[in-house]
Amino acid sequence: MKGNSRLTSEKLVKLCREIALGKKAEDAIILDVRNVSSVADFFFICTGTSEPHLKAIADEIGRRLRDEGMRPRHRDGYPPSRWIVMDYNDVLVHIFHPELRQRYSLEDLWGDAKRVK
Repeated sequence: MKGNSRLTSEKLVKLCREIALGKKAEDAIILDVRNVSSVADFFFICTGTSEPHLKAIADEIGRRLRDEGMRPRHRDGYPPSRWIVMDYNDVLVHIFHPELRQRYSLEDLWGDAKRVK
């Protein structure tokens, strides 16, 4: 992980998953895209059930990572687009409304990526 954080990109993405699950995110998965993309090391993908739920998940991830000294390089889609993306350099966080998650199906698009437990 670039920046001042002590967290590796793998620890960061697992922390994002833990935070999101604490906010009742659904279908949370981590994709290791290091061997299939130069965009990031990991994608974290989860689903929120409503716009307020998407916002709550994103806000909690942002707050907890700020406590660790990290801020996203970029944040987009907040929340009316029903797809929030938070860019933490080597980790991209995708928080979807169920309909958009099904439509864009990042898991299938990045099907060659390894899933992380």
